[in-house]
Amino acid sequence: MRYLLFIALCFLASCASIRVNYDYDKGTDFSNYTTYNYFSDMQTGLSQLDERRLIRALDSTLQFKGYRLAEEPEFFINILSSEYQGSPNSSVGIGMGGGGRNVGGGVSLGVPIGNTGIQRHIQFDLVDAQRDALFWQASTESGYRDNASPSEREKRLRALVKKVFSKFPPETK
Repeated sequence: MRYLLFIALCFLASCASIRVNYDYDKGTDFSNYTTYNYFSDMQTGLSQLDERRLIRALDSTLQFKGYRLAEEPEFFINILSSEYQGSPNSSVGIGMGGGGRNVGGGVSLGVPIGNTGIQRHIQFDLVDAQRDALFWQASTESGYRDNASPSEREKRLRALVKKVFSKFPPETK
């Protein structure tokens, strides 16, 4: 019974995980950046409430790392998001076949396993204000529940921002 409970918890944890991909310009000196702001015409694709939650989480995370929000920043942040129906991660195949004397045949059936819930993709672009050039980007994918409470949404977005910006600035060598 404990083994089954452990497997169920691992499955739930994997469904709720936040996956992050990073990319950045290796020629960038990240120590030159101390101030930031958001693009004024940013169209995040989030609801106004979720957008405010995300920006609050971003502000607190960046300020904790020593960055300041400024009217004339050294870099701008752009946020893009979309939601999509996720596909099952795996399936079980069931097959039958037969043949003989140069006659063959077969039947196959795939049964999807796992939740196909709504996924949210959020992309963070950091753009140098002087050069108008992208220098750092993170792209995330995570589960999304439309009926989550406001506190659950806040908690989820804080966790997402924490994970995304845990590798900002990157360790360049």
